[in-house]
Amino acid sequence: MAWRGLHLSRPSRLSLADGQIVIAQGAAETRLPLEDVAWVILDTPQATLSAALLSACVSAGIAVIVTDARHMPNGMLLPFHTHHRQAAVAALQLAAGDGLRGRLWQTLVRAKIANQAAVLHACGAEPTALHAMAGRVQPADPDNVEARAARHYWSALFAGFIREDEADPRNAMLNYGYAVLRGAVARALVASGLLPAIGLHHASQHNTFNLADDVIEPFRPIVDLAVWRLADRGQRPAEALSLSQRQALAAVLLAPARIGRETVTVLVATEMAASGLVRALEGSSAKLLLLPELAPP
Repeated sequence: MAWRGLHLSRPSRLSLADGQIVIAQGAAETRLPLEDVAWVILDTPQATLSAALLSACVSAGIAVIVTDARHMPNGMLLPFHTHHRQAAVAALQLAAGDGLRGRLWQTLVRAKIANQAAVLHACGAEPTALHAMAGRVQPADPDNVEARAARHYWSALFAGFIREDEADPRNAMLNYGYAVLRGAVARALVASGLLPAIGLHHASQHNTFNLADDVIEPFRPIVDLAVWRLADRGQRPAEALSLSQRQALAAVLLAPARIGRETVTVLVATEMAASGLVRALEGSSAKLLLLPELAPP
């Protein structure tokens, strides 16, 4: 099972040899078995990859993420047709009725708000209001409790914070962490035979990753807590997206999370959530979803 990621920030030449990724940086060379790698982040414009390596990454289910000039992830390479029941799983997904979709979205939102409450508790803030809101989420969340919970959450987590403020370095940090996490979720969905474009709640005709944007919701608070810690207990930093910050946010995928009775990495939790979603579609029951909880510190 893949358990590590590769974050490249310096000029690098990547190639394939003997089932391994070969990373050449100057005179130094490092090799990593393909089977150990779940994602590669190309966080430098001075990286070259052989076509053989790209093809091998696709076959191995490795998400290859590229970044723009501001170091923000802006694209990824994902495998197609890697699941032995691809057509059957896709048919289940497409056949899901509004009732089941609504119950699945209800479960995702409740888990997200519960994890937001856990973040506030870990940060020394009062989570009671969020616990109450989580209990009020109905199927499909027609009252948009998710948005009301978010307003309370952000004001309690970060002082003087506006989520839409692009000038706030905390937003850049959040967006970077979410983008890496979104890639991991999309990777897990594809590996389970699901179609990332067909969502449960998100339904934009212009979004290739509607389902990833549904399933990611309970995972987002894990990134939020990492940003709170990186930003000196939530304070507005002078700069954002330094190399050390980007590396720390990418490493969130290796942070612990509880899912079911197990404590696993966030990366493994995305895989368990995707396979749980398949079982939920097969059994027409949102109770079969497996979603992450924040692991105790």
